[in-house]
Formats: sequence, C-alpha cells, structure tokens
Amino acid sequence: MAEIFQDFHFLRPWWLLAAVPAVWLGVRWARRRTAASHWEEAVEPELLPVLLEPARNAAGHRLGWLLALGLLVGATGLAGPTWQRLPQPVEQKNDALVILFDLSLSMYAEDLSPSRLVRAKHKIADVLRRRDEGFTALVAYAGDAHTVAPLTDDTRTIENLLNALGPEMMPVFGSHPGAAMELAHKLFENAYMDQGRILLVTDGIDRLAEVTDFSNLNFPVSVLGIGTPEGAPISLDFANQPGSLLKNQQGETVHARLDRERLDAAARLCHGRYRTIALGDADIDHLLAAPLPRDNATIEVEREFDTWSDAGFWAALALLPLLLLGFRRGLLACLALTLLPLPAEAGFWDDLWQRRDQQALEALEQGDPARAAELFRDDSWRNAADYRNENYGRAAEGWAARAKAEPADSHYNLGNALARLGDFEAAIAAYGRALTADPGNEDAAFNKSLLEQLQQQRQQASDQDNREQQNDGASNPENSRQPQGGASDEQQPDEQQESSAQQPNEGEQQQAQDEQSQEGTQAQQMQAREDDATRDEQREALEQWLRRVPDDPGGLLRRKFEYETNLRARRGEQPQPGKIW
Repeated sequence: MAEIFQDFHFLRPWWLLAAVPAVWLGVRWARRRTAASHWEEAVEPELLPVLLEPARNAAGHRLGWLLALGLLVGATGLAGPTWQRLPQPVEQKNDALVILFDLSLSMYAEDLSPSRLVRAKHKIADVLRRRDEGFTALVAYAGDAHTVAPLTDDTRTIENLLNALGPEMMPVFGSHPGAAMELAHKLFENAYMDQGRILLVTDGIDRLAEVTDFSNLNFPVSVLGIGTPEGAPISLDFANQPGSLLKNQQGETVHARLDRERLDAAARLCHGRYRTIALGDADIDHLLAAPLPRDNATIEVEREFDTWSDAGFWAALALLPLLLLGFRRGLLACLALTLLPLPAEAGFWDDLWQRRDQQALEALEQGDPARAAELFRDDSWRNAADYRNENYGRAAEGWAARAKAEPADSHYNLGNALARLGDFEAAIAAYGRALTADPGNEDAAFNKSLLEQLQQQRQQASDQDNREQQNDGASNPENSRQPQGGASDEQQPDEQQESSAQQPNEGEQQQAQDEQSQEGTQAQQMQAREDDATRDEQREALEQWLRRVPDDPGGLLRRKFEYETNLRARRGEQPQPGKIW
C-alpha cells in the first residue's frame, strides 16, 4: 500500500481545474441550505410546508449535490490517476539493410591511412550506430560468402563481431561479390522481407555481372568505394612476412587500385547509389537514403517497455449510477441484465472472441507452454509447445506422426527432441532422414555432426571406464583365486602347535574385530566426505566452464566459415577460381 501512495500521481493534472465548478456548485447549494435552515428557525413548523415547499427544495438539493459530485469524479478521471506500470509492445520500422563487406586481400592496401580494412570497419561501425530502427545484417565475403549476423535489430552485437573480421580468416581467398549478393537475397527471403537495401563495401569488382545479375528495384544496391585511384601494394604482414608485398604469378608486385567508374556503373544498374569513402557522414547519409518502391511500415517486435497505467476509467464506472438515474424507467432492466448468470464453462468467454489456436498462441507468448499444448488444435504448434514445455517424449511422438506429411521439418524437429531425451542414435537417424528430404538443411547437418562427435566421445569414455574396471579387478588381491592344495598349504605339527599357542583368546579376538570394524566405518565416512567434496569441485568447475564466454570471437567466426565452406564443398558448390586478391 505504501508503494501505491508513493507512485500515485496524475498523468494530466491540468484537468483537475475542471473540479472548480464542482466545488463552486457545492458551496452554492450549501449556502442555500443554510439560508433555508434560517427560515425554519423563524417560521412555525406548521407553516413550513406551505411557505418553503420542502419537497421541491429537497429534490433540488439532491440534484445539485449529485451534479457537483459527478463533475468532481469526472474531472478526477480525466486527470488520469495512476500508480502502477504496465508493459506495452514496441513497434519498429520495417526497414532492412544487408551490408556486404569485402574481405579480399586487397583490403590490406595502405593507400588509405592506416589501411583500407581499418577505414572500412570504421565506416561500417558508423552505419551501425545510425541504425536506430529497422533490421541490419552483415555478410563477409572473399572467394566465398558467409553470414556474420542475420537480420537483427541488435547492431551492438554486429559491431562487436565486426572488430574480429579480417581477410586472413577467410577460408577461400579471392573476391566474388556474386556469392555475397546471393546470400543477401536469401537473408531477405528468410526474414519475409519483400524489399530492402543492400550496401556493398568494396574496393573493386572484377566481373560486373556478378552484381548486376541481381538487379531488383525492390532491393537497390548501393556501393561504398574503399581506396584511391592511385592504389597501393598489398602488404603481407598478416602472413608473418613483414616488409613483403603480394606478387602475381609473373612475379610482379600487385598494385590494388579503386575503379570508381566500374563501381558507379554497378550501383546505377542495380538502382542504387555510389560514393567513395570520405571523412564525415555525408557518404553514408547519401547511400542509406537510396529510395525504395514503398514506404516501410512499422511492425510489432518482441520487446516491451513500461508505461503508466491510466486508472481514469474507474471514474466512468463510478458515473454509471448517475447516468442510470437519468433513465429511471430502464433501470430495472439494466439491473436484470447484470444479474444474468454466465455459463459455468471456464473457457466460454475466451471462446467468444478467439479460436483455441489463437488462445494457445497467446498462452505460448505469455510463457505458458503447458496450457498452450492443451489448447492447440494444430499438430505442428502442439508439438512445438510440448517441446518448449520440455515434454520431449510427447513432442517426439507428434513429430514422428507428421513425418510423412512434412518429412524435412518433422524429422529435423524429431531429431532435436530425441537429442534432448539422450537417444543420440535415433536422433542421428532422424537428422539423416531430414537431410535426405532436404539436402540443403544446414542446421540438420550441423546437429548430426555434433551428435556424432558426442556419441564418439561417449563411446571412448565408456571404453576407458571398462578398461579401468578390468585393471582394478586384476590388481585387487581379493578378486584373485587362492591356490588349492600343495605343500605350501600344509603346516607341520610343530608349526601347528606354535600357532595354537600364539592364538589369542575369544574376548581379545572380538575386541580386535570391533576396533577394526570401527576403523573401517570411519574410513568409509572419510572417503564418502572426500568423494562429496570432489563431486562438488567437479560440479563447480563444470558450471564455471559452461558460464565461460569465449573471448576470441574471431576464432569462432573462423571455424564457422570453415565449416560452411566444407559443407558447400561436399555439396559440390565450389567457389569460382580467380585471382586471390
């Protein structure tokens, strides 16, 4: 309650001025009531009904007070009383931009200080900081193209990844913007974008058709030229060859120059604009303003912000009795409607306005997958709700039933559920069937490869445990068999007498056994405490390892690029041969 009074305020306090007429009416009728009371003191009670008409005066007083009260309540409601915050959805401009970053070896040329690569990164960072609305993606390309970040509104993450990029991390050297253009259009397609801008940050295009073949009015391509027409040689410092320069097959030093005319032609043929990199923001302002066929509408994003809840509507409810008095003939009918019994079914009210699938989707968005799974009528959505509710067994059964209708997606999702259940063999088989139905499913290929590695590690660990158990059994003397018979087991009569003479009595023998048993119990307890401490240390070390964030995003991106290149090579999608810069 204290928090309510602490946060209580008015959203529109100027409406409180409307309460002044209410106060004035109250004061006016109070004075009239006071004047009437003076006549009651001066006139005989028998004459008051004739002289003062008390019934009419009483009705007037009641009407005045009700009017004053209505004005006061209405002014308070219009002022917007509030004391709590409510989350509200956020709408964002549906504007998409894909940045294609050329990471060929020519970006190491130093005709721009300190190098083309550094200047290009700074300019892309400026673009990202200007993207306060819409979605942005980053694609790096050389001899092949790779997605650094898909379309997202988290430009800070893209900027962090940008610093780790460099030509030396690309699996295939060269400069093939066609692969990057194809990947950009695929990103638009996956995000269901029917229009968007493409910004090509490069120092040259060898084959103009690689870019112009993707000319589309809905996806204009603007080009930011990096470098100077004079150019500069390409340093090999990145290859641990300080002072060395890149040479061609003839042994001549490669001199990378900026071809403005070719880049300008590519931009014009692709309905975009061209600018050479310059100091300031005039170049990127011009490029980002490339026109689109249609204005971008706003869409609702999965984020919320808190806003003050306007409680003024309660004033309207308080005024309803006053309004009912103005329609006194229909008052009883209105009361009868309010007293009608509602059906006992819990979902009746929701069913009047929403289908069960709509109710289930709303429950899923509110973080209640269990209720969503019970409400969904669509099998695919029900399986997704079961998976999110960690009911992996039921989700696996559902996707297995839909495998014939949707083989690629169903087998892929079935593999995910089986992997969660720990059945790696069945999960790998499901991923294999998904790849058979859709060979281009990179997620299924990656998950299948990962599970195969985990299964191999599990098998190696199991074999090692078996070997350790065998070694322990061989080295434990209690597990070895004692020899039967032989001269060594026979005692001479003198030795038997000596042994019987040295044998302690039964009481001493029992005491010795009790002491040994007590020592054994203490040793077991100590060993158990040591085992618990060891397990706690191992658990803590495992949690720390899981919480550890890699501090080398460049290494992660390099491995990602290599994996994608190898996957495309297995599919026969070899990059086009050409010069390596």
